[in-house]
Amino acid sequence: MGDERGFTRMEDVTTHGGSLKNLLDQSYKLFAAGAFRESEQFLEEALSIDFDDRDVLSSLKCSNFWASRSTRAASIEDPLEKGEYLLKEWRVFDSFSRGFLDQNDQGLLSLKQWVFGSALASYKSIQRDNDEMDREILFRLGRCYKALGDYENGLALLEMSNNRKREDPEILAELADAYALVNEIKAAKIFFREAFFIDPQRVELLFLESEMIRRLVDRLREKFQDEAELKEWVPVYGIIYGILNVKRELKPLEYGKLRQSIYSLENDVQSGHSNREDRTIPRLLNRYFWLVDHYLINNEPRAKVEEILEKIKILNNSVYEQYIQ
Repeated sequence: MGDERGFTRMEDVTTHGGSLKNLLDQSYKLFAAGAFRESEQFLEEALSIDFDDRDVLSSLKCSNFWASRSTRAASIEDPLEKGEYLLKEWRVFDSFSRGFLDQNDQGLLSLKQWVFGSALASYKSIQRDNDEMDREILFRLGRCYKALGDYENGLALLEMSNNRKREDPEILAELADAYALVNEIKAAKIFFREAFFIDPQRVELLFLESEMIRRLVDRLREKFQDEAELKEWVPVYGIIYGILNVKRELKPLEYGKLRQSIYSLENDVQSGHSNREDRTIPRLLNRYFWLVDHYLINNEPRAKVEEILEKIKILNNSVYEQYIQ
């Protein structure tokens, strides 16, 4: 079994006998080919060798999860629908597998090869006939290339997508991740900070792979169990921990919008709406950080900085203490 991209076929794999490691390796090759039912033969044999092996048990869960979904994907004729289905199910799988798979698990890497490779093939076959479709497909192609480890193509396509639609936090976050993966750290920090400033909820954390952002997110999972709340605090603790520490000068229009946004959020806090969807306080703190940066870059009087620092202290003393260190 295989597909048009030439992945390993069932008849290319030794079928019987072998060590536990060899059996797992064979099943992983079949994962990469999307041959999940066939992989179960090796996993069941591995299970007879060691019923409690963690890798065998987790691989069986993965195989069972993707077997029916691979069949469903094969039945979808529309390439855009097929690509979207595969990435939608990858989101489901991320929640399903959290707790028994880690980012470096060989089974996960093999699954990623099939899911994103299949999605990439689908997106590449789409006939683009307008600018909006072009931007969306460029973004999806860039995301898939990045997930498959082709950072050069991923970065180029994400840059093209960003040039067609500015200030899209989803695109900016993927672009930042690609920059980080090619060790363009300053650019990565700038784009991550922009993305989380515009709208943290539009950033899909599960598609971000660079060590810079993964370590921050993993650390924050100890503090915040809810995914939506966690996203709001990423830019705050990104500043506190010195990860998103690249500053830029605001244009006059941006400064005006920042002040307006701060005023609106401060009114929410004063009116008792500060806990609405757990967003107001972290967003206000993040905007205070931007305002402090603006004052420092433009050599504004120290009194202006102190005024904002006092507001941070009143809003969240713990954040204030960590911020001024």
